Amino acid sequence: MTGVAPLPSPYRFRRGGEIIGGQIAYETWGTPSAAKDNSVLLFTGLSPSAHAASSLADPSAGWWEQIIGPGAALDTNRFYVICVNSLGSCFGSSGPATIDPATGNRYGNQFPEVSIEDIAAGGHTVLAHLGIDKVELVLGPSLGGSAVLAFAALYPERARRLISISGTMAASAYAIALRSIQREAVRNDPINGLRLARKLGTVTYRSADELANRFGRRPSVAGQDFAVQDYLGQQADKFSKSFDAESYLTLSRAIDLFDLSEHGNPADIFKHSGVVSALIIGVEQDSLFKIDEQTQIARAFEAAGVATRLERVDSVAGHDAFLAEQSRFADIIGQWLQNL
Repeated sequence: MTGVAPLPSPYRFRRGGEIIGGQIAYETWGTPSAAKDNSVLLFTGLSPSAHAASSLADPSAGWWEQIIGPGAALDTNRFYVICVNSLGSCFGSSGPATIDPATGNRYGNQFPEVSIEDIAAGGHTVLAHLGIDKVELVLGPSLGGSAVLAFAALYPERARRLISISGTMAASAYAIALRSIQREAVRNDPINGLRLARKLGTVTYRSADELANRFGRRPSVAGQDFAVQDYLGQQADKFSKSFDAESYLTLSRAIDLFDLSEHGNPADIFKHSGVVSALIIGVEQDSLFKIDEQTQIARAFEAAGVATRLERVDSVAGHDAFLAEQSRFADIIGQWLQNL
């Protein structure tokens, strides 16, 4: 099922500014139990929509198709799975691409600054709209891996279990530097800049070993020097045609500005979160959200007395492993859930 949940109106953003008549788009799979105690709240990475898996309403494959469904890791015979499109995105939730009712024009760069906490608040809004007080599990990869931490900080006792995949409690200087270059390119030339940002992003999402294994020095078939350039061009074409440049700037900056310690000591936050068990997953070859960052998250949960498992995945797919190697992540998540 697809739907939209109205934000409080006005919705006041964490870092200032407000909007009237805002909304969060979401999609669901499975059936809520009578007590509504089987819910799973899923946050996305920077660019996906809420369409994480196929359904009767939309049979197209979702971005996490192998993870969600009957008998899958997030078993829809057992769980009611809810995926939310991030506030600030361009796939149904309010963001720079939506219309400002005060002007009748797109918000564009006048849309308020979005924080990871605002994205977490969007998830909470959807739960309230659906009449769900507490979820069995909150999870997310990449940007979503940080959003689940913000959710735990902002809404204690609203999630029983938590999975953070390739996330961070605060972005590293290296990641901030890369994203700042991408945003500069987009600001200078939204169309070509978005293409360049995606090319640079693709290089950081994958590992050097994977690019070497897949492409090596094979020649281009599209008039460039090398096949790897063809691949980057394809990724850039697809992304620039489907994603809004201002939304990209908004969500990229939200990742950089997030710092869980603004809410206090992470161990204290997790101690009072009501989370009873946590699964933290990182990828050894991830150069963007390094495995040390997931290790720090796991240690904070352990220090809080939360039953914690840290899963270190060895994958040349790098940061994108949660997308490129879904069967491996399905095994990790599914086994963890079965053993609870």
